[in-house]
Amino acid sequence: MQQMVKKVVIVGGGTAGWMAAAAFGKLMAGGDYSIEVVESEEIGTVGVGEATIPPIMDFNRTMQIDEPDFMRATQASIKLGIEFVDWTRLGHSYIHPFGTHGVQMHGIFFHHFWLRYRALGGTLPPDAFNISATAAPLGRYSPPLPPGRSPLPPHAYAYHFDAGLYARYLRKMAEASGVKRHEGRIVEVKQRGEDGYIESVKLTDGREIAGDFFVDCSGFRGLLIEQTLHAGYDDWSQWLPCDRAVAVPCERLATTTPYTRSTAREAGWQWRIPLQHRIGNGYVYCSQFMSDDEAASLLLTRLDGAARASPRPLRFVTGIRKEPWKNNCVSLGLASGFLEPLESTSIHFIQSAIARLMFLFPGNTFDPSTIAKYNAMTYAEYEETRDFLVLHYNAVEREDTPFWRHCRAIKIPDTLRAKWEMYRESGNIVAVPGDLFRESSWFAVYTGQGCIPHTWHPFANIPNETELRRRMELMSSDVQKLVQTFPMHDDYLRSYCAAPPMPEKPM
Repeated sequence: MQQMVKKVVIVGGGTAGWMAAAAFGKLMAGGDYSIEVVESEEIGTVGVGEATIPPIMDFNRTMQIDEPDFMRATQASIKLGIEFVDWTRLGHSYIHPFGTHGVQMHGIFFHHFWLRYRALGGTLPPDAFNISATAAPLGRYSPPLPPGRSPLPPHAYAYHFDAGLYARYLRKMAEASGVKRHEGRIVEVKQRGEDGYIESVKLTDGREIAGDFFVDCSGFRGLLIEQTLHAGYDDWSQWLPCDRAVAVPCERLATTTPYTRSTAREAGWQWRIPLQHRIGNGYVYCSQFMSDDEAASLLLTRLDGAARASPRPLRFVTGIRKEPWKNNCVSLGLASGFLEPLESTSIHFIQSAIARLMFLFPGNTFDPSTIAKYNAMTYAEYEETRDFLVLHYNAVEREDTPFWRHCRAIKIPDTLRAKWEMYRESGNIVAVPGDLFRESSWFAVYTGQGCIPHTWHPFANIPNETELRRRMELMSSDVQKLVQTFPMHDDYLRSYCAAPPMPEKPM
């Protein structure tokens, strides 16, 4: 009988490493497991994943994180969704909000009724039936009521936070649960001769850290999963051509908007993430159509306030490891794959990978069928998200720059084409169990990008025209009335989780 997997070595800190360490420390407590993190202060972290999506609540609940304490420690603000500016065409904007649009009626999703209502001349937009979409532009926020406490569509929220402070917060939790940290740069990875499994990592000072199971959180370079185990990489840049980003924080404004903003630009898009102490900004672009210097220069001219650091360049290749888990090594975060943060999925991919890993954690053997299942689930999650991102780029009217003409001409993946054709012909959106983006998310982006189907579900014809209009107007009115009772976002932050001032860093 083989030895039980008891010692886990996490290579790399940052968001991925400390999320994993904190979760392992919490969930493996009392199980005679040893969790060790190897990281080097000399190696910087990417740390651009500062906007999140609602499933992060599941991670926080599992970790028993106190929300106001966490928000103060990470300079967090509330996120109700993403505003997309100039994507469909210049001068146009829409919101992809959290929560659902309307409520189900006659056993089908609300968007079918809205499509019929629109065809009958109704003028209320989809946002009128979504609490988050209504509250976001007004700068208002209130926590959702518990399920079943309101007849209105449920709303949801996530966070904007400082990724570096988040890693520091989780590190404290991890170390408090017994996780051990080693400072040092890895200079050698030792493998078993007979099967190539990783035995240990060697540091510059000669120390060797041995383990049974290794978690690669070393970022884009994939020190273990790629440089050592050669897991391979599926390049998806044929569908998502952006391969560069430049990031810079700037001074905050007096008002903290409770949503992320994505503004389509000449050769990509610009993010804006408001925190309590600053605003995070970045330009994601395609190097085929814009130089690094031009992107940095343009970004600096489009900030809301004075820059608080020098622009930081990033290079990436969109895609995923062919084997995110190989032998006795699993990759997390950027070591596993990368999709640009257009829909704020970076931190979620870490979280969902940790959840899968806990469910499929090895005992006394690294079962090939279990590893294959983990890899298939990971691949499917990335693939679904890839398709959702491609929709944003391809379903546009813009032809004003070479980049956007290129995006309009992209031959989309067959998996996306099947979804899109079904929606166009029937109005049906089918999100299967495990899909990250549900029906309301696809509806928000389809509609925001001008994709209107030819018809809708036949059950949407059951209410007569008068009854349908009455229901729509009543629901919209009730959403508006509820949102007007919400406090302003900044007032909520001040009373609930006001963060201390941050020390100024030299430029």
